[in-house]
Amino acid sequence: MAKSYRLGIIGVSHMHVNSLIDDFAALPNVEWVACADTVPVVPTTTLKPASRPSSIRRALEHTGVPKVYEDYHEMLDREAFDIIIFCPENARHGEVAEAIASKGIHMVTEKPMAASLPEALRMMRAVQANNVELMVNWPTTWHAPVRKMKDLIDEGMIGDVWEIKWRNGASMGPLSYSKGEDAWNDVEKGAEWWHQSALGGGVLLDYCSYGACLARWMIGEPAVAAMAMKANITSRYGDAEDNAIVTVRFPKALAILEGTWTTPNAGIPTGPIAYGTRGTMVVDRTGVKVFTSPSYYGTEPDLVAEGDPLPEGRATLAEEFIHHLETGEPLHPTLQLQHNIEAMAILDAGIRSAASGKMELVNTPTWCIG
Repeated sequence: MAKSYRLGIIGVSHMHVNSLIDDFAALPNVEWVACADTVPVVPTTTLKPASRPSSIRRALEHTGVPKVYEDYHEMLDREAFDIIIFCPENARHGEVAEAIASKGIHMVTEKPMAASLPEALRMMRAVQANNVELMVNWPTTWHAPVRKMKDLIDEGMIGDVWEIKWRNGASMGPLSYSKGEDAWNDVEKGAEWWHQSALGGGVLLDYCSYGACLARWMIGEPAVAAMAMKANITSRYGDAEDNAIVTVRFPKALAILEGTWTTPNAGIPTGPIAYGTRGTMVVDRTGVKVFTSPSYYGTEPDLVAEGDPLPEGRATLAEEFIHHLETGEPLHPTLQLQHNIEAMAILDAGIRSAASGKMELVNTPTWCIG
């Protein structure tokens, strides 16, 4: 009989918490114990879908979580857990992860790992000191063509990769998907952490983060420096940027990471796109298009590769994490702690560069004293 896992939830300010909950709820050996939110700096002004109250209500009524606490510290003191899903504001990942780890509980969070490299290192120290596991989830990890691109790169399909390009698809911001009566107005959006820089809001952490994760994985070595610009072009109800571009220098390659909350139609595949010495690869929703014939103009791909089926028993984030706990086999590379520290270091350099107007080094733990 499979081991049963007692699960809890801390922080529902990131609406992706609902998909994480659903993945674990689909397993037969999960017992939901309790949930709690963090206390927002600015009170939420709406009950609409994607709001904190909406996600708490969903956890209780849809998922069947039996209890809700006002204070997550009290919840941790009173209840016993094996795993906690935590999705608070980006800037609060460090404090929440420390509290969970101190109780000896394994944990899963949604990307990005934190709002800064010092906070990510704070999380790493807590995990190591308490001998618990932390998985940072990336939705792109579960897109089979992305994994196929990495396989083809490693096989040498396009030679040595010298650039990775990422630009998120159509998005008018994280609170723009509800329609009709459920649509958020500007005042409601402005009260949410997504549009508040101090809490880790903004598109650089939201969408450029995907590119940082994927570029580090595809290129296969740590980055060394970054330059970035960001701007709040149409989202003046908050002080966080709604567009950002980060250019990243690797020892033998470059990456361009673009994030946007002002694009109703991207017009091109999101990617990632990999440029190599012998060709180019483009990921779209259906597969990987490989171009190896020289051409100055658009051509049909030389190869279209579909993604392989995800491994049985490891096809969802919940299955992957529990498989890791039970077997000790490593998590998928993009979900691992060290990989996410290095992705966070890229983003941290980009944030510092956007503020300084200069190229900034991608710090390692040795140099990070914040």
